[in-house]
Amino acid sequence: MGGTSETWLRLGTILLLSLSVVLSGCGGGNAKPSGNNTPEQTATGNNDGKVEPFEISIFIGEAGQQPTPDNKIYKMIKEETGATFKFEFLAGDIDQKLGVMIAGGDYPDMMTDNQKLKAAGAFIPLEDLVEEHAPNLKKHYEKYWNMMKDPNDGHIYTLPNYGVYNSDPDTTWYSGPAFWIQKDVLADAGYPQVKTLDEYFDLIAKYKEKYPTIDGTPTIGFEILNYDWRNWGLFNAPQHLIGHPNDGGVVVKDGKAEIFADKDYAKQYYKKLNEMNAAGIIDKETFTQNYDQYMAKISSSAVLGMFDQHWNFQSAEDSLTTQKKFERTYVGLPLVYDEGIKDHYKDRPALNLDNGFGITVNASEEQAVRIIKLLDTLIQEEWQKIFTWGIEGEDYYVNEEGRFMKTQEQRDKFTDGTWKLANKADAFYGRAPKMQGKFSDGNSTDAAAQPEEYKAGLNEYDKNFLAQYGFNSYVDFFSPAPENEIAYPAWSVDLVDGSEAKIVNTKQNELSTKFLPKAILAKPSEFDSVWDEYTKEIGKLNIKAYEDRINEVLQWRRDTWTVK
Repeated sequence: MGGTSETWLRLGTILLLSLSVVLSGCGGGNAKPSGNNTPEQTATGNNDGKVEPFEISIFIGEAGQQPTPDNKIYKMIKEETGATFKFEFLAGDIDQKLGVMIAGGDYPDMMTDNQKLKAAGAFIPLEDLVEEHAPNLKKHYEKYWNMMKDPNDGHIYTLPNYGVYNSDPDTTWYSGPAFWIQKDVLADAGYPQVKTLDEYFDLIAKYKEKYPTIDGTPTIGFEILNYDWRNWGLFNAPQHLIGHPNDGGVVVKDGKAEIFADKDYAKQYYKKLNEMNAAGIIDKETFTQNYDQYMAKISSSAVLGMFDQHWNFQSAEDSLTTQKKFERTYVGLPLVYDEGIKDHYKDRPALNLDNGFGITVNASEEQAVRIIKLLDTLIQEEWQKIFTWGIEGEDYYVNEEGRFMKTQEQRDKFTDGTWKLANKADAFYGRAPKMQGKFSDGNSTDAAAQPEEYKAGLNEYDKNFLAQYGFNSYVDFFSPAPENEIAYPAWSVDLVDGSEAKIVNTKQNELSTKFLPKAILAKPSEFDSVWDEYTKEIGKLNIKAYEDRINEVLQWRRDTWTVK
């Protein structure tokens, strides 16, 4: 499991609000997108040019926080298009929630993508709607149109939220998987080059012994997150340690996918975790905590390291930045088993299939047209700048060279979780179609990736830290990303609910969730017997059905995907 995707706002323990709030009001912002659509083309305009108010109900398939009722971006959207949003965020188990929805056919207008929803026929095909009503969206996805088609019936059900680039992406920020380590651990050790798993844990062990508490909290050497769909924290590291990119539950060698859960190179990793647990390095609560508890520990300054994807814990790191605990923020390390292996953590952005929004069968035909026209309006550059940079003169300024920049006060706000709820539209934008790369004026679509803004925004601690390594940004710790194989990544293959492949994958994940914690927490003398029992149970599954499905789709992609 696991892929790239979005960064969501969860600081500490989040109050989950399953009751939806209608975002309403008028006014907002001192800059408004002008747009160039005729009234017939806009999301809600009628022939006299006036906007007609309408509400879109949206289910977000993960936990989150409601924006404030006076959020300035949502106010602008209402004023300019007439649209308001009624968000419902996941509270509890996603499979249980979707099961209830599917059984009752009770869907909102829009939902975030999920294979269960596709299998249940919850989404309407979008290709004709886009062709007829959304010229901006069609142009946006033009190069990726074939990739978006469902391999089972050829329809397009959802609009991918990430991976549509109009230029080579700027690389000043890394969002993907790595072994993360607190900067102070490296600084305290004299800024060493850390390449291998053994070196990494040796540093953490020494630092933990030297500093048994951090800010009055007992030091935690290493965290592992295995909660709900975020199971990559426990499952995925072995593929990277042998020099492969993130393909989810498989490694693709010479074009063929195979599971790695039962391989010797996976055993090597979990045996190391077993040793670290015996040495008191791994958090005792690591396999009983939920996501919010995990995030709270990271934001407490006490966690020295973890294997995770950066976007998944970024809001906790933002909390550390807001507290100006820069030395407690993290560096991603592309660890391998030995220095003869070249790291392949960093990849070129792939289309984020099975993510983004779909329109459900419960939306009326009129509502579906309104939604697709709204999305078509909001993909325009003037709106995309508002979603990413904010309001000119309020959230950023334009220098004499026409480059977007921020003051330090503005930068600080963009990492403040409370401020974001009132001044950003992340709940919508994170899952919506988006421009990535550069705007037509050359500015980056991502403020964090604007080279001069990144450098100007570095605090003195990070400037000195990077100087010790001779790097310009923290991305420089990773080897450059090679070209993606056309079918990459395998983690986005739809296994099809109810199929043998899906059943086998589910059972394998259940076995991993059961046996890997048991193996890690076992006495070192008992590790081998637990591992043998684990691999024996995997051997009872029809793994070939799972691998065959992935390989079938990978080959289909090679045969049918084209990128102009």
